[in-house]
Amino acid sequence: MHKTEIKIPSREDILAVLRQAQAPLTREQVYEHLKLSEDQVPIIEKRLNAMERDGQLMPNRKGMLLLSTKLDFVAGKVAGHRDGFGFLIRDDRGPDAFLSPREMQKVLHGDRVLVRITGTDHRGKPEGTIVEVTERKTNRLVGRLVSERGILLVIPEDQRIKHDILVSPKDVGNATPGKVVTVEIIEQPTRHSQPIGKVAEVLGELDDPGMEIEIAVRKFDVPYEFNLLTMNQAESIPSEVEHKDLKGRVDLRDVPFVTIDGEDARDFDDAVYCTPSSDTKEGWRLLVAIADVSHYVLPGTPIDQEATKRGTSVYFPRRVIPMLPEKLSNGLCSLNPGVDRLVLVCDMIIGPKGAIKAYQFYNGVIHSAARLTYNQVWDALTDSQSMTAKAMGHVYGDVENLYTLFKVLFESRQRRGAMEIDTVETQVMLDPDGKIDKIVAKRRNDAHRLIEECMLAANVCAADFLERSKHPSLYRVHEGPTVEKLQNLRTFLRSVALTLDGGDDPTSLDYANLMKKIQGRPDQALLQTMMLRSMQQAIYTPHNSGHFGLAYPAYAHFTSPIRRYPDLMVHRSIKALLGGKRYVPMPLDEREFEDYDPKRKVDKAEEISRWDQSGNWFSSTERRADEASRDVMSWLKCFFMKERVGDTFQGHVSGVTSFGLFITLDALYVEGLVHVSELGTEYFQYSDSLHELRGERSGIRYRLTDAINVQVSRVDLDARRIEFRLVQGVKFESLMREPAKPNGRAGNRPQRQQGRRTNTAQMQAAVQDAGKTAPVLPPEENSNSRGVNKKRAADESRSKAAAEKKRKEEIQKAKRVSNLKPATGSKMRTAAKKPR
Repeated sequence: MHKTEIKIPSREDILAVLRQAQAPLTREQVYEHLKLSEDQVPIIEKRLNAMERDGQLMPNRKGMLLLSTKLDFVAGKVAGHRDGFGFLIRDDRGPDAFLSPREMQKVLHGDRVLVRITGTDHRGKPEGTIVEVTERKTNRLVGRLVSERGILLVIPEDQRIKHDILVSPKDVGNATPGKVVTVEIIEQPTRHSQPIGKVAEVLGELDDPGMEIEIAVRKFDVPYEFNLLTMNQAESIPSEVEHKDLKGRVDLRDVPFVTIDGEDARDFDDAVYCTPSSDTKEGWRLLVAIADVSHYVLPGTPIDQEATKRGTSVYFPRRVIPMLPEKLSNGLCSLNPGVDRLVLVCDMIIGPKGAIKAYQFYNGVIHSAARLTYNQVWDALTDSQSMTAKAMGHVYGDVENLYTLFKVLFESRQRRGAMEIDTVETQVMLDPDGKIDKIVAKRRNDAHRLIEECMLAANVCAADFLERSKHPSLYRVHEGPTVEKLQNLRTFLRSVALTLDGGDDPTSLDYANLMKKIQGRPDQALLQTMMLRSMQQAIYTPHNSGHFGLAYPAYAHFTSPIRRYPDLMVHRSIKALLGGKRYVPMPLDEREFEDYDPKRKVDKAEEISRWDQSGNWFSSTERRADEASRDVMSWLKCFFMKERVGDTFQGHVSGVTSFGLFITLDALYVEGLVHVSELGTEYFQYSDSLHELRGERSGIRYRLTDAINVQVSRVDLDARRIEFRLVQGVKFESLMREPAKPNGRAGNRPQRQQGRRTNTAQMQAAVQDAGKTAPVLPPEENSNSRGVNKKRAADESRSKAAAEKKRKEEIQKAKRVSNLKPATGSKMRTAAKKPR
């Protein structure tokens, strides 16, 4: 049989054989059940070895294969926690298993393990014991070199890793204590020993410019250097579009396309052009041209392999870790003005009410007429006689056409029920040293929304084309709320006299209608936050279930192939269909990659399996990029706030947890934690559905978006954490007292329930009437008091009970005394004499 015709059973086929078997099987028996030919055996051997390493299969002492699940073992990945414990993220997507600090001594964050479920904790969550470490994932990490009593240690920057790495003096190299280094682990940890490593790289001092980025890319394992093969291939690519590349393309170089991006953008994925349609009365023809990255990045090439590992470009302040080499991302694939560029075009006819009447995809070549910015476009649209508008010259009319179409598409968006979320985006302004100078709100205008609507239209067409053609690809799926989240949202809405329509399966239109109802309410920000948190995270998957937030039945990412690999895969799928072919992605498993044959026919199950793998991987690279970006921003903000310890700011509650409140400062857009121990001396109950902390004794409560005053108390650069304490303003006791009327009688008390004050609105009004801006707080306590624990509450309760008992005894004693009549002529005695 020819090699290109060899059909290899998938992992699921192998697992199915072992599930049906009543006893362990030898490898030869597995081959018999699968009915393999001699040509298939060597390849399936490697697949079995890979499944053993991944923990899916477990050989016994005789070498026979068993399913790890039949041994009561669960395979998965270790996720560490900064407090020392961890969790097993299961491969079978079952509930995470808790790993105690004792178990975490054996492993590092990210390792793959087999775990036996040994029981459940007090909340009913499974607990596990690590049986075997199947793969060590953390072989290098970044941290600070320190010397403790002559012993050299590297303290990891990643707080999820609680092991300090021992380093021998001979393995330190040029590093000195205090330096940030990369350490290579040469002996992994066990229950009885710490990991041992050697310094592989010295990065510098912690506060060196750009150090936070160097730490983040290593901490989150972001590929940040292109290998030699990739750079060599990039250098071999021509700098300009060649004549041979134009074959079979539609020539659109006479069409005045424009790019509209931010001032600091360097790569331009998309160009747009709009004109009234000659085919549809009062309709529009919209052309969205996207850089044809797939023409230059072919599957399996070094550039493609490197882009697959990265998955996405990662954006930091003043630095970008690109998915593609700069020669492509900022050069040949970027739609720069005044040069020819290859594109994949989505050509749409849009009706007068915003409906897409027709569309087609085709390969093209364009010559961008202008590179415009959002601010330029908005300035020109708001004043057609401005210098900015006049400087646009002949493209100004096309920009006006785009704006008119935008209004039509935006009205269609509102009718469709897509949600409009008003959120404040921030931008950091850095000083020459790369540290934050100030943080400002980023203003969105209709120029941003104009491009956004054009891109949404093209993405919808891409998804529709793939779905109609029944060609697998990656959709951008955003599902609605889970049953639990929906129940919590409805519980919260009832507390503020609101309802969400739609029953057990609300649509995005139901959400959009509720959004309209809350416009202008004082608690609009709170309600909007609650609605957002009820929805699930968007992911990449070949199984289309629509985009809930945008109210689209099918949606795909098509418009950013320079910086997102899923967009590149969508391009490949569309171009394959245009050529009458089919695009099947390469397997992501590196152990299978070396045996990959692009000409081998793949059955439907394996094809979908590959798309599933791709969706999971690129969803994870997206999360990785977000985590790295957030880590850098958190470090910069902590450094920014170090000089502000002791300063007081106004803020609002942006998060509520069982351990405290997250406060975002109004002026600085910086978030920090007020620990629950700072809230007073009573016990606070946490409500997940209402997102609030409520005091058991006083009834005071803290909820999302509540205004509050705080003081910066501590900044921890290592943990990326800013801590606040509440500023004492009007005392709670004074608010509980009845205000005196002019005639000396007490006025009306605020509403109470069972002796507790629950009317927070009246309490806040009392503060405002007094001309105060401080938050409503519990009684001022001694600065050393750090209550909020059940033990203290129990002690107070016992003290009160003892005091009450003593008071009753004194009353009874006084009654006995008053019943004794004094003798005639004698004085009242204070106590009766004891009888002799």
